[in-house]
Amino acid sequence: MFRFEEPAYLYLLFVLPFLAAFYLYSNYRRRKALRSFGDPVLMAPLMPNVSKYRPDVKFWLIFAAIALFAVLLARPQFGSKTETVKRSGVEVIIALDISNSMLAQDAQPSRLDRAKRLISRLVDQLNNDKIGLIVFAGDAFTQLPITSDYISAKMFLESINPSLISKQGTAIGAAINLANRSFTPQEGVGRTIIVITDGENHEGGTIEAVKAAREKGIQVSVVGVGTPEGAPIPIAGTNDFQKDNEGNVVVTRLNETMCQEIAQEGQGVYAFLDNSNSAQRAITGQIDNLAKSDVETTIYTDYNEQFQAVAWLILLLLLIELLILECKNPLFKNIRLFTNK
Repeated sequence: MFRFEEPAYLYLLFVLPFLAAFYLYSNYRRRKALRSFGDPVLMAPLMPNVSKYRPDVKFWLIFAAIALFAVLLARPQFGSKTETVKRSGVEVIIALDISNSMLAQDAQPSRLDRAKRLISRLVDQLNNDKIGLIVFAGDAFTQLPITSDYISAKMFLESINPSLISKQGTAIGAAINLANRSFTPQEGVGRTIIVITDGENHEGGTIEAVKAAREKGIQVSVVGVGTPEGAPIPIAGTNDFQKDNEGNVVVTRLNETMCQEIAQEGQGVYAFLDNSNSAQRAITGQIDNLAKSDVETTIYTDYNEQFQAVAWLILLLLLIELLILECKNPLFKNIRLFTNK
């Protein structure tokens, strides 16, 4: 695909027709003045070194160079290019609980919305780091593979809601196992998993998954969302709350004991998500303490600059114009006389 980065400079091309018209008019006036002195055919032998066509050639070369200069200023771009840059950073994978219990409103406006705001602020604090996003309920899947594209991370974050996973539950162990497999194979880089949950774990294997991560040198930290007192779980689109089989309203509570146990086993930190920035500071401090390593990242740019080719063409035209004399070259005349002898 071809485009101009600064297309406004192309308006300079509108000057060219006026320049050409002025040159043609000047030639007309010059020839008219010459005819006032006599018949041009009879006067031609009196001016043997005057060339009829060379001034025109020189003008059109300059004319073309001016046109190309306007194109040069407009910065023509075509195709794409890639750049590989080295950045010193760490790898962070956030595992976000999106089970129905995260809709409880003991954290305003809801546990899930509060958690998403925290993730957005954490992304803003990252610098040259890579981030991945996993969502889980009764199962876990990758919402965003590990990347340095923070804009995409925020875009994917906005679309997260409990409907992404039909199987309900809180499979923290499955999320940690998936995160373990989602890091890059690069060695020497600091890695951490941040689990954001209310801690109501309904599946087994969580501590085993944390131990497996720790054996790989991966830290596991936990952010607890909600309150120990708990709150009912609203049913989307209604004013009602979820009930158990006996018709009682289900109250979901933050399981801080489970959250703290996971963080302790994972050699990370546990932070309670409240109205302050304490959780953000705790997680950011933990990320900053990780070993940073040079990470090669391939950056794709949509367009490749093509002004170099235009610049060389302008230089060639100006060089040709400089070498062409307005008068006939006496050297060529002598060569012609020599060959006629």
